[in-house]
Amino acid sequence: MAIFNLGSVNIDHFYMLPHFPEPGETLSATGHKLGLGGKGTNQSVAAAKAGAEVFHIGAIGKKDPWVRERIESYGVNCKFLREVDGETGHAVIYVDQQGENMIVLDPAANVKQDSEFVIEAIDQAKPTDTLLMQNETNLQPQTATFALVKGMRVIYSAAPFSISAVKDLIPDVSILVMNSIEAAQLCSAMGVSLEQIPVPQVMVTLGSKGAMWRSNETGETIEVSSPKVTPVDTTAAGDTYIGYFAAGLDLGMPVKAAMEWAVQAAALKVTRAGTADAIPSANEVKSFRAA
Repeated sequence: MAIFNLGSVNIDHFYMLPHFPEPGETLSATGHKLGLGGKGTNQSVAAAKAGAEVFHIGAIGKKDPWVRERIESYGVNCKFLREVDGETGHAVIYVDQQGENMIVLDPAANVKQDSEFVIEAIDQAKPTDTLLMQNETNLQPQTATFALVKGMRVIYSAAPFSISAVKDLIPDVSILVMNSIEAAQLCSAMGVSLEQIPVPQVMVTLGSKGAMWRSNETGETIEVSSPKVTPVDTTAAGDTYIGYFAAGLDLGMPVKAAMEWAVQAAALKVTRAGTADAIPSANEVKSFRAA
């Protein structure tokens, strides 16, 4: 089995701040660094570090070959990562002293996915494989439809949140993943409760409280709690969770075991500054769980 991820690739610019700036305020950063990120990349790296076979489908600018090399260094197969004219996607990430973040994105190459290239990539997947997607690329509905026709599991994290994007994808989603705010927004916009969302499974991440999974086919629910840690940077915690959860399912774990593994990985991630580069390995998560 394997995971195919139609996902964003960003160059992340981190600015450590004493506090988030007020409108009109000029604020000096206490630190700055460059890193690898994007929700798609973060999830691919997390799944690969967890031990899954991962193929990343995406696009970067031709002038940034180091981005491909960095992603591959974490065990992700990048044969479906195109190089295009223009810029690689990038993000400006503000991190305050409590570890909370604010993010501004420029999608750039992420929204220049080629439909023929993406479909050819998915065509190499097997029915036992998983498709991951987020809201930072184009071609999501077409890709999800094709993957579902092939019999793949489709895991869609609805972030950055968009009501219209979710509505377009719902018919072809196996597991819809949202945080609690996104779930409330979706239920309000559709006029439904969580159990009435027309998808087979719903996952709601709850930050430091853990996560909740529900089968809307059987009514079964599972809740897992997160270990208590002192956060340094919450950026990519949700992506770490989703990558590890998808890897757990791909490796044959039951849902609850995959969730418990994933919350441990996400908790360890928030104790580290950074995005993809800071995601822990499976061995590190194992040691963290045993501590």
